[in-house]
Amino acid sequence: MSYQPLLMSYEQAADLRQYVGTDSLIGRSITEEIKALEAYMPMGIEIPGHGEAGGYEHNRHKQNYIHLDLAGRLYLITEDKRYLDYATTMLVEYAKVYKHRELNVSRDSNKPGRLFHQTLNENMWMLYSSCAYSCIRHELTESQQQLIENDLFKVMLEMFVVTYAENFDIIHNHGLWSVASAGICAYAINDQATVDKAIYGLKGDSVSGGFIAQLTQLFSPDGYYMEGPYYHRFSLRPIFLFAETIERRQPEIGIYQLKDEVIKTTAYAVMSTAFPNGTLPALNDSSRTMDINDLGILLATNICFDRYEQNETLLAMAKHQGHVWVHNTGAALSNALDNNADVANFNWGSLSLTDGAEGECGGVTILRHRDSKSDDSMALLWYGQHGSDAKLHSALDHGHFDGLHLSLFNNNQEFINDYGYGRWVNIEPKFGGRYIPENKNYCKQTIAHNTVVVDQISQNQGSTAIAQQHFGEKHFTLLANEASNGTGDGKLQAMSAFARDYYTGIDQQRTVIMLESEEFEKPLIIDLFRMISEEEHSYDYPVHYNGQIIHTNFEYQAHKSLSTVGNDYGYQHLWNLGQGKVESSSLTTWLMGNSYYSLISSANKDSEVIFARTGANDPDFNLRNEPMFILRQKAANHLFANVYETHGYFNEAIEASLNARGQVDSVTVLHVDDTASVVSLNLIDGKQVKVCVSNLTDINDNTETSIVIDGETLSWTGYIAIIKK
Repeated sequence: MSYQPLLMSYEQAADLRQYVGTDSLIGRSITEEIKALEAYMPMGIEIPGHGEAGGYEHNRHKQNYIHLDLAGRLYLITEDKRYLDYATTMLVEYAKVYKHRELNVSRDSNKPGRLFHQTLNENMWMLYSSCAYSCIRHELTESQQQLIENDLFKVMLEMFVVTYAENFDIIHNHGLWSVASAGICAYAINDQATVDKAIYGLKGDSVSGGFIAQLTQLFSPDGYYMEGPYYHRFSLRPIFLFAETIERRQPEIGIYQLKDEVIKTTAYAVMSTAFPNGTLPALNDSSRTMDINDLGILLATNICFDRYEQNETLLAMAKHQGHVWVHNTGAALSNALDNNADVANFNWGSLSLTDGAEGECGGVTILRHRDSKSDDSMALLWYGQHGSDAKLHSALDHGHFDGLHLSLFNNNQEFINDYGYGRWVNIEPKFGGRYIPENKNYCKQTIAHNTVVVDQISQNQGSTAIAQQHFGEKHFTLLANEASNGTGDGKLQAMSAFARDYYTGIDQQRTVIMLESEEFEKPLIIDLFRMISEEEHSYDYPVHYNGQIIHTNFEYQAHKSLSTVGNDYGYQHLWNLGQGKVESSSLTTWLMGNSYYSLISSANKDSEVIFARTGANDPDFNLRNEPMFILRQKAANHLFANVYETHGYFNEAIEASLNARGQVDSVTVLHVDDTASVVSLNLIDGKQVKVCVSNLTDINDNTETSIVIDGETLSWTGYIAIIKK
């Protein structure tokens, strides 16, 4: 039997048969997929007509291809003829109607398909249906094969490769799906000429288009994708499914070794951004709930373990996912995990990833710390390029105006968070499940992120065209394996970056320090956000949190009638709930889950704190109502010196509250200029922690920094000095 299924051989399917019904990870994964298919099959086979994006018809076609794929693979594994009959009937029924269908109505400038409102979804349908077809082709009659291939798959390939040729070769996330689906379909029907177009591009040069061009041009040298983890994880599915198919059909290409194993590099890049609870950071248009259980990351975990390296981090990923791909790679990972069941939670460590094709457009740095109780803390600083890759159409502008964005995590929760995108995915009554208007009006705007807003205007004037001309600049990183504070006690990590001219005539520098010391229950996060300008401006430092305000050390007035914080750039969607003046260091504590969090902030004369909540000017109730507060300061040059402290414990069920007040009492700025920033953390026991950061450019481990404060000279070598008194 010369023809083989695309993603597993007949022999490998037979090997998987031994795991059916077993209490192993692969056995449970097979059982879950059988249950899913058995629950869907009684609904019968329906080939719906056209419908709205996210509507019934859309979702039925989607569920059809998902369960068609399941039926094909599970038939090979279980030899249950019902699955064969189901998959055969489904494919035949689609083949009978597909070429007679008019094109759908596109709801944006993306090209429509015959089933879906955009070709992206139709690409996905073809990819999964082709995989299913390859699993059952050997059981079909010649007339069934001819019908399915001629009236369904060849018609689809004509549309994607010829009719929509300008989109086929585009170097983009959507382009990945286009070439992968076409290549997999062409392999399934033995059309090598189209396979070659999918791999090498329409011109055959591996540069202007095709899978190889996608892999070599779409990601930074560290594997980062400019649109962010949410879209990056979506790209992993076509990458790994097509790569695995190529490796099985044409191993001589060496697809897994291409460009220094770029497939592994880019998979590890998105995996390594995940928070310790598995969710992915909401950079650019992103869901706040997307996590490493996503199928693309699941595929990457399984195939990387088989094709690249059998390391403990991938085992830990699989343990967290609780599911493996029903495939020989999933069986290998499951067996390995059986022999290492006590593997700790995954930990990619502290790292930096560059952004841009040559790594020239800033990037993202992540600090991680695991304490003696195995609790993970994480701080993420994003300073890459604007996450817009609008090569296909304007709707693909997924970039947010949030340079120098910060997210913080510990005690199994993100306690300083990003709003994420404004979208109710596949909920058709909510604007068709598409991005809501408030996504542009609020979610993309700078105030929706944890970074400074100048004069209540978004970075780069809220203009994608302007933003695409700018990107962040790494200043330095001091990661866990490099950290040393010279004091002999405590552990120190740090990251620093610049955003220059995001506002005309203003430079910004953000230095984030993770400091572990015995005085504090969890590592302190010290955030030094420096604004550099010759003219006075109004600076807003927003803090997005979840939970309940517990305590402040300043007076404020809660408003009895509500107005908005501002009129544009997202401010029109914020209710002003209350505000107060601050003349010295301010402290705000809130409760989230079982943990207390305090933000202790330096302040100058006429500093102000504004408490706000999303939901204003939102007649359709599209926005989630979430709290935030804003530290506002008028100044030319200014340093926001802020300390985030996690402390205490609360359990409502047993009415227990411990350490609801933290150890840091106030923060004082002692010095700030182009040479250095020096701040004092004043503790409640009278002790002082002095934090000294070099602001010199071209800094390295051996750089000497020296300043004078009140007649006292402070000198240190390297990036940072921590001085305790």
